[in-house]
Amino acid sequence: MSPTPNDQNWDPATWTAETWPIATCLHAFPPVDRHGVALHDAPAEVWDDMFAQIESVGFRLAELADSHVRPADLEPGRRDEFLDIARSHGVGIPSVHLQRRSVIMPGREAENLEYAHRTIDGAAEWGMKVFSTGLHQPFSDAQRRALWFWTAEGPKDPDDPDVWQRAVRSMRELGKHAADVGLPLALEMYEDTYLGTAESAVRFVEDVGLDNVGLNPDVANLIRLHRPVEDWRDVFTATLPYANYLHVKNYSRDEAGDGSWATSAPSTMEAGLINYRQVFREAVDVGFRGIILAEQYGGDSLGVCATNQAYIRTLLPQK
Repeated sequence: MSPTPNDQNWDPATWTAETWPIATCLHAFPPVDRHGVALHDAPAEVWDDMFAQIESVGFRLAELADSHVRPADLEPGRRDEFLDIARSHGVGIPSVHLQRRSVIMPGREAENLEYAHRTIDGAAEWGMKVFSTGLHQPFSDAQRRALWFWTAEGPKDPDDPDVWQRAVRSMRELGKHAADVGLPLALEMYEDTYLGTAESAVRFVEDVGLDNVGLNPDVANLIRLHRPVEDWRDVFTATLPYANYLHVKNYSRDEAGDGSWATSAPSTMEAGLINYRQVFREAVDVGFRGIILAEQYGGDSLGVCATNQAYIRTLLPQK
């Protein structure tokens, strides 16, 4: 198993299939329990149970999504408690993913930008290695009602050059802040945002123009859509040279030849549409040396992520 951040050799040139840092998401754990208590505010025993489950399936690393715990808003005492509990189970927290707080969300631009800055500072104080975010916004009402949120229409970034430039300026500002505290900034691909296609995502990160700002090419976010989508091979080929962090999951997909319908459902990485054996060979060939985050929606999310971790390690360089 890979080490925790405290004993991990973070020289990517030395990583092998056995030591490459692979983290799990926290989707298996509800952000708010049935009594209305947020995981962010949960007592120590709840956190302890979460990390005990993570440890039990073989993970030594877990990504902290701000949907579950907000590094920017946790008091220092509780932060230390959280990290101590994680450490007691041999689990490190190498990254934070700030989601659905777009810096160009109408009416929330300044608030979300300030929150992102505070989260970067929080990530540095926690000793994390990556700050990940994107341009996706909160779910629409239709998405909240749907069995799978990606089957309903959500917010869309406008086809407006001025808004594009505002997004670029804000991400450049965040990227400079992240660089000042020694962190890469990873931008997650997500449908209907300026990071929603291969061409747009590459153009966006090139417009930001900072060495520490790259892409999190979570191409599975796109192939699950119930509409025509780009070929996953083309998206990875275009975006992997810019990747500095990688969310991975997979979906089965079927579609009509004329594009009139499409359907998808979550799967293990090995069984879905994307051939990750090909993806990881290509990623390593173009120089990807980032943390990998196993993600899953539905069912036993943690169990599937554990299955996927074992599969991923068969695909990475053995030495």
